Amino acid sequence: MKFGLLPRIILAIVLGILIGLVSPVPLIRGFATFNGLFGNFLGFIIPLLIIGFIVPGIGAIGKGAGKLLGWTAAIAYISTIGAGLLAFITAKALYPSILANQSLKEFANPEKALLKPYFKIEMEPLMGIMTALLLSFVIGIGIAALKSDLLLKVSNDFRDIIHLVIEKVIIPLLPIHILGIFANMAHAGQVGSILSIFIKVFAMIIVLHVAYLIIQYTIAGSAQKRNPFSMLKTMSPSYFTALGTQSSAATIPVTLKQAKKIVKRERVADFTIPLLATIHLSGSTITLVSCSMAVMFMQGHSYELTTMLPFILMLGITMVAAPGVPGGAVMAAIGLLESMLGFGPAMTALMIALYITQDSFGTACNVTGDGAITAIMDKISRDSVEDGRTAM
Repeated sequence: MKFGLLPRIILAIVLGILIGLVSPVPLIRGFATFNGLFGNFLGFIIPLLIIGFIVPGIGAIGKGAGKLLGWTAAIAYISTIGAGLLAFITAKALYPSILANQSLKEFANPEKALLKPYFKIEMEPLMGIMTALLLSFVIGIGIAALKSDLLLKVSNDFRDIIHLVIEKVIIPLLPIHILGIFANMAHAGQVGSILSIFIKVFAMIIVLHVAYLIIQYTIAGSAQKRNPFSMLKTMSPSYFTALGTQSSAATIPVTLKQAKKIVKRERVADFTIPLLATIHLSGSTITLVSCSMAVMFMQGHSYELTTMLPFILMLGITMVAAPGVPGGAVMAAIGLLESMLGFGPAMTALMIALYITQDSFGTACNVTGDGAITAIMDKISRDSVEDGRTAM
């Protein structure tokens, strides 16, 4: 039986705490050295990751089904942003009470309490985060405008290379990185408060996922004149499949099969479901916003709407075509966390740990929501045909 990423992350957290409580300083510093090297490599790869994901994602927009493509992308983006705003409003309202017993002073600057590595190796990224984003938009839009199959193929190949780096290097080493961070924090006496925050944030995120799915299917049910809860029940196999695969792409066959049961034009589902698997990330956005605000709360940082809204808006773009591997969304978001929210290595590691522990639930929310958007697009497509404006 394959040992999935989630069990490995949980095992890494447990082992990290145990090792941190009983191990001597030299061993903890050894883990800190690995964490420094791994963190620097992440910093190097992030701009390349942004280019690798966004360029082919935008470039492929030029090869679709006209108005249906535009409407699908727009609604998916609105849904993703709406999910982020829901998470922000909820966290803003609840964190001061549900996390009120946490000592902010203890987390004021956690990196000062952590042991330092034996040595560092600088790995300067080829460009900054914003440079990578702007370059991605320029190249991606250019490919879409020129309809260049050659450039699109090159960008797809580059995406596959970055995908391999994540799948074969970053993801396998990630549990060791998490283990090292928790060992260091346990050694510094910080881990108890952090774990108590994990449980509370996790529970809030799951409730938000369910609430947002109900909102999505209420809108879809109104469009289709069907019972939203019946539609949601029809899509439930997709939800539970995603819990196991932790990948929107891997769940496409099940999502497509179930989505065809809630629409009248099956070819709409044939088009929208594969597209939405890469551009609709409402569940992941709820998780990323909730977790990032929890980490910021732990540091005593402010998280006003003026700070979080630009982050949410960029998140909806940066995660486009995030890889179909566990943890792909948080990897794509690391650059924004560092450049827009000021996350340091310790905060980033906490963020990754928080996100990965419930990645499968975020993915399940993503793919189940794809069915609701498909139902809405089915209604829009039929209305266009009736008005003599064929959408496909």
